[in-house]
Amino acid sequence: MSLYMNQYQTMARKTAIFPEEEAIPYLALGLCGEAGEVANKIKKCIRDGASYDGIAAELGDVLWYLAVLSHYLGKDLDNIAASNLLKLHIRASKGTLSGSGDDR
Repeated sequence: MSLYMNQYQTMARKTAIFPEEEAIPYLALGLCGEAGEVANKIKKCIRDGASYDGIAAELGDVLWYLAVLSHYLGKDLDNIAASNLLKLHIRASKGTLSGSGDDR
C-alpha cells in the first residue's frame, strides 16, 4: 500500500488515544521516546553484531508520533517534507550541508 504523507497523517490521527489537553507535550515526549528506542536498538546491533532488520518497525512508531504531533501543531506532513527538502537543497547549493546552526 502506498500513501502520501498527509494520508498517513490522517489515518494515524484515528488511532490516537491521549488527553487532548496534553496533546503536544504528550506527543513530543512520545516522539523522543521512540527515537530513543531506535537509537538503543541500533546500539545493540553494533554491540552484538546483529542485523538492523527490526529498526523499520521502530521508525514506524517515530513516524506515527511525528505525524500526529504535526497535526496538533497545525502542520501537514507533505508541507513539512517539502520545506525540509527545499532547505536541504538550498544548503547543498551553497555548500553548507555540513556544519551546525539553523542559518547555514
